[in-house]
Amino acid sequence: MKVEHLNLMEVNKPYFDELAQAAVRVITSGRYIGGCEVCGLEQKIAALCGVAHAVGVASGLDALRLVMMAYVEMGLMHKGDEVLVPANTYVASFLAISQAGLMPVPVDPDPVTMNITGKAVSRAMSSRVKAVMPVHLYGRVAWDGEMVRIARNEGLLMIEDCAQALGARSTVEGLYGSFNAGGLGNAAGISFYPTKNLGALGDGGMVVTNDKQLADMVRSLANYGSSRRYHNEYMGINSRLDPIQAAMLDVKFKYLDEVNAKRMDIARMYDSVIDNPYVIKPVMPKPGSMECVWHQYVVRVPKLRNEILSFLKTHGVDTDIHYPCPPHMQPCYEGLKHEALPVAELLAEEVLSLPIGQYMSLDLANEIADIINRFGQ
Repeated sequence: MKVEHLNLMEVNKPYFDELAQAAVRVITSGRYIGGCEVCGLEQKIAALCGVAHAVGVASGLDALRLVMMAYVEMGLMHKGDEVLVPANTYVASFLAISQAGLMPVPVDPDPVTMNITGKAVSRAMSSRVKAVMPVHLYGRVAWDGEMVRIARNEGLLMIEDCAQALGARSTVEGLYGSFNAGGLGNAAGISFYPTKNLGALGDGGMVVTNDKQLADMVRSLANYGSSRRYHNEYMGINSRLDPIQAAMLDVKFKYLDEVNAKRMDIARMYDSVIDNPYVIKPVMPKPGSMECVWHQYVVRVPKLRNEILSFLKTHGVDTDIHYPCPPHMQPCYEGLKHEALPVAELLAEEVLSLPIGQYMSLDLANEIADIINRFGQ
């Protein structure tokens, strides 16, 4: 048996004909920047998240970075202000904050959900904190009533990193009435990196928000700081979602619910079959809940991760680690001041991502689970 952790050719194989037709449509249109392909996708993603505005950009990192830059230009944050962010996220969450002249403050996550909680945010609060970035890690919504209370009482901006959770739904209402990931806070950044549940055939991202002023500012900053041709109000950047990637995403968008449902089925199979004292399974949401869309199925293996990784590889199963080194321990953040972060550092030593591509059969997931159960025997 040979099982890749993720095979992108298999991910896109069901849509080859439609993707080819969409590519031809864009090529023959003669419109290679902006246009109806991008606008149409923006409308669909905004509706999915339950917000009024969406702006296509070049990547998930740019989406978050542009939100931060926009808030600084709008005077709602100032250079040096602090943003609370989970300590066990991908480094892009930190980079978006730093590159806007703001200061990331890592917060230790909950060891069970591996997400930050409102209680953790409350403990980390100070007068310097102006925003929180909940990261919906591995596809699980990071949102609770305490976050809503803090945001409203403290006047904090809530900026979701929705790179991994498009299509997920919270059990707690967001600030503006939506229960959908991406529509819970003041703004969100979405990634369409090819490995995502809704992935492009290249890079891409989107900002979603209910704030028209923020959306207009992001659109301007992403276009060299210009809202009209050859008139640059701000020191912006060049960050646009390509029409050909928007067309690819539009093809795959209508299958997103199906993709998320298949990944949920695989997660349920793993959960029901894996039974090994060395392996800690992720907590499952309540039946019928879409609180997690399973971008990754991540187990914890205390002390023996390298051994089980090698064992699985010997049996033809490739795994991955998301993430082996937290951002605050990366060389680029040497000297970053922070409190002790024991949970994030422990997770970095224990987490292991199992294959969970939507093209997998339940029989294959069952076989992988059976191999895991034989570890240590």
